[in-house]
Amino acid sequence: MNDVANNTAVAQYFSTMAAALGGLDIHFGNPDARLADNGPSASVLLPYIDRLRNSFACWQNRIGFTEQFRVSRAESGFPVFQNVLELENDRAGAAKRLATIPAARSLREEMVDFILRQKEFPSALQTQIAERLYLEQIGKGEIFSPLILPETIGVTVNPTSRRPSYLVTWAAFDGTSTLPMVYVATIEDSSDNVVKLLVTDEGGLNSDMDIPLPVGGLLNPELARLFDDFVARNSSYSLTPATIATNMDRDFPTLHPKSVRRIVLGPFYSAGITENAGRVNEILSRVRKPENAWVMTWTVQEVFSKREQPAQKGFFSSTPAVQEFHIETHDLEAARMGVSSYEKHVLVPHDAYQALYASGEAKTIFGNFKVHVISGNQIVSEV
Repeated sequence: MNDVANNTAVAQYFSTMAAALGGLDIHFGNPDARLADNGPSASVLLPYIDRLRNSFACWQNRIGFTEQFRVSRAESGFPVFQNVLELENDRAGAAKRLATIPAARSLREEMVDFILRQKEFPSALQTQIAERLYLEQIGKGEIFSPLILPETIGVTVNPTSRRPSYLVTWAAFDGTSTLPMVYVATIEDSSDNVVKLLVTDEGGLNSDMDIPLPVGGLLNPELARLFDDFVARNSSYSLTPATIATNMDRDFPTLHPKSVRRIVLGPFYSAGITENAGRVNEILSRVRKPENAWVMTWTVQEVFSKREQPAQKGFFSSTPAVQEFHIETHDLEAARMGVSSYEKHVLVPHDAYQALYASGEAKTIFGNFKVHVISGNQIVSEV
């Protein structure tokens, strides 16, 4: 993990990351794009891409007065966790700090006056302007925090079980792997309070209930706080999706996780910056335009319930319904990940793909990845 100190390298890193996030916007924003073949729309990831973009805009402004920015060059290609923590900490105190810094217009007028009188550059004033722009940027949009609490973004009723089914998302920036991750879970709820409210006698969704989606937290108000606490303890990269789903099933007797997906963004490769794949970076360094010398990868992991053991109600004791999660043991990587299935994706600019293809190593490098090549605003998948 190194400081990115060279001005050219800094500018290139931020421009390539901006291009990669823009490419993800196009890919996930495609109406036909889904999280795996039978998953929800990939557009559920767009708010989290926006948060990443806002974070990078903040970090770029922050360099103007801290002159230091650390990237996990040998591993994820994303900023180290300390940057994420500092951003979160600075956001908490942004309003108070802004109140102590003069307005940007006033500072610029003072800079002009200083240059005319002193015949030299006012570095201290420039630093103040940079800090002000950084603090203002933090307030413009939501950032990618260490933990982004759950939202319920969809609700239906399973006609077979007659339970409300929630589509819930949350996210975390993992401190050890330095990777941003988004979780998308389908969870049925057998709590009496929500079944009475949301399910009609015919087993459909009660149309009289006006649910202003997305809803902050789990839709069930009696479990929302506890679910937030659960997510805070169960979102690290070191936990497999199967472990997270099993813990959820155990901790909440009336919640029944039918599917838990984890989308791991990265690693990211940028020529001249990252060192996380020597051969890839070497080939990327041959790309004519530096802004096209990058590769963004992501992995979609899923664990799903293959069956549910019904609840047992006895005279002296009872046991809740229990999910049996499928782990694909015939695929060693799926078994290692603790998932039913997974997909690996790579997004690469056309220029960079040509360089990788010309090297004769594209097939070896991309292996079992689904390849998406971007040119302008167009993406061609499965090249």
